[in-house]
Amino acid sequence: MKKYINPAESKTFGEKPADIQELINAALYILERFGIPLTNSARRLERMAISFLACGDIKKLSDFNNSKDLNYGYSLKTRDIISYVNKHFYENISSGSYDDIRRKDLKLLTTAEIILQSSPNSATNDSTRGYSINPTYAELVRKFGFKDWEQLVEKTLKDIEPLSLKLKREREINKVEVNLPAGGKLTLSLGEHNILQKKIIEDFLPRYGYSAEVLYIGDTSNKYLYLEKEKLIKLNFFEITHDELPDVIAYSKEKNWLYIIEAVHSSGPISEIRLLQLKKITKLCTADIVFVTAFLDRQKFRQFISSIAWETEVWIADSPDHLIHFNGDKFLGPYK
Repeated sequence: MKKYINPAESKTFGEKPADIQELINAALYILERFGIPLTNSARRLERMAISFLACGDIKKLSDFNNSKDLNYGYSLKTRDIISYVNKHFYENISSGSYDDIRRKDLKLLTTAEIILQSSPNSATNDSTRGYSINPTYAELVRKFGFKDWEQLVEKTLKDIEPLSLKLKREREINKVEVNLPAGGKLTLSLGEHNILQKKIIEDFLPRYGYSAEVLYIGDTSNKYLYLEKEKLIKLNFFEITHDELPDVIAYSKEKNWLYIIEAVHSSGPISEIRLLQLKKITKLCTADIVFVTAFLDRQKFRQFISSIAWETEVWIADSPDHLIHFNGDKFLGPYK
């Protein structure tokens, strides 16, 4: 049996007897075969597994063959689940944590309808609502360990899309595809900030970047999504792990210009203070620097216009062929 949780990864798991550890890993194996993605932390997986076991009245490995479900009239309320796991699985979960059972421990299982609610039409916070294993899945649980069990699961669930695939598809749908100027593609998480970053890369740089190459992009969910660290080092750029990183960095070899670009959705234009910070941390850079604040539209620009620093550029995505120069004596370019 595959070990999904290493005792060193979860103190509570490591303190449990070997037979309980085996039971939890068996539950996780079953849930994985049922299509549940096991990508959470070890402790979160442990909590999900023991909550699942409680909903089927499974206290030891031999209980799989006698697991209960809604057709048995068996269900546990969230407080009952806490009492069950504390008693049988060497837990010490506070009775006041009952809402975590619903919102965290059973969330994936109820979404996949592996666990059903005894009164699905009741209010979300109804304290009388119980949880139990779906009879379709409980029948498979009762046959766990039988010959060709995996094939039986596959056959029984062939018309049910696994939650892992549903979530993967949703993650792929909720992405922003970005085409880099030099070729290649990136995928950013969905959100207005990243939509603006896409426009910066696909609309601003081709117009004003003088064949600029993107050297850094920070995704809202991954600060170092795209990073050309060695190329930045050659430009004597500041340490890339610095907290003051902008949203997009691009370099034009033709002009020897380094573009420092802030994508503003809710905050973060290049203000006078921000400009001083950026100048300080780029003072040894061998390229001339162009500071740009980008906005999705003029309405958003108007919210921040009083904060924007002189000697910087502003680009508005819904008017991509125009720049606003906060300088006075020249057009786009670095200040010396």
